[in-house]
Amino acid sequence: MSLKDQITEDMKNAMRAKETQKLGTIRLLQAAIKQREVDERITLDDAAVIAIVDKLIKQRKDSVAAYTSAGRQDLADQETLEMGILEAYLPQRLSAEEITSAVKALVTELGASGAGDMGKVMGAAKSRFTGKADMGLVSAAVKAALS
Repeated sequence: MSLKDQITEDMKNAMRAKETQKLGTIRLLQAAIKQREVDERITLDDAAVIAIVDKLIKQRKDSVAAYTSAGRQDLADQETLEMGILEAYLPQRLSAEEITSAVKALVTELGASGAGDMGKVMGAAKSRFTGKADMGLVSAAVKAALS
């Protein structure tokens, strides 16, 4: 079963169970998927759907930080709940140690050295780790490996 099919099934189940929070979040996800499919006139595969989920989670993280600093804990809790629902559609993530060792191997493989090669390493890392790791952690690991 593809990820899009799983999302549709989860939406149906949320409707049946009258889980309004989950239903709203899944509908937002489906709208983002449909928007990209219509804009680009393509059918998204699982990797592209994972990229959309990653983008939505990043938006939620930014919102939580903004709401928390503004003293709106109720809105921050709502965004955190939505993040939890969206994270269910991501594959198992790499741990920080796994990311660090994989980035070191990638730097060695590319023969990169110094901050000037950051773009080259990040380009390769993005294609290798998209959907598997938090790209913020990957970026930090690349900076550490090149210093």
